[in-house]
Amino acid sequence: MLDGGGNPFSLFVTFALILGIFYFIVLLPSKRQQQKVQEFLKNLKVNDKVITRSGIYGQITRLSDEVVQLQVAEKIRIDVARASIGGYQGQPPVVDQNQ
Repeated sequence: MLDGGGNPFSLFVTFALILGIFYFIVLLPSKRQQQKVQEFLKNLKVNDKVITRSGIYGQITRLSDEVVQLQVAEKIRIDVARASIGGYQGQPPVVDQNQ
C-alpha cells in the first residue's frame, strides 16, 4: 500500500523546481520582449518610417511622451498612441502581434 506521508523537504524542492522552470520558460522571455519593446518605443525619432500595430504606414513628424504624429499621405497627418507603433517599415515587427 502507498504511504500517506512523504518527506516535506522533498515536496518543497519539487515545488521550487517547478516554479524555477516556469520562470525561465515563461516569465523571463516575456520580460525580455517587454524590455525590447520599451527600448524601441523610447528610441523613436522624427522622420522614422514606421507601421502601427493596426497596419497604418507613416513617417513620424512629431513625438511626445504618449502621442506620435504620423504623416500617412501628402498633407495628411494623424495622431496615434506611441504604444501602437509596431515596428519600422520593411523590417520584422518589434511588437508581438498577439499582445
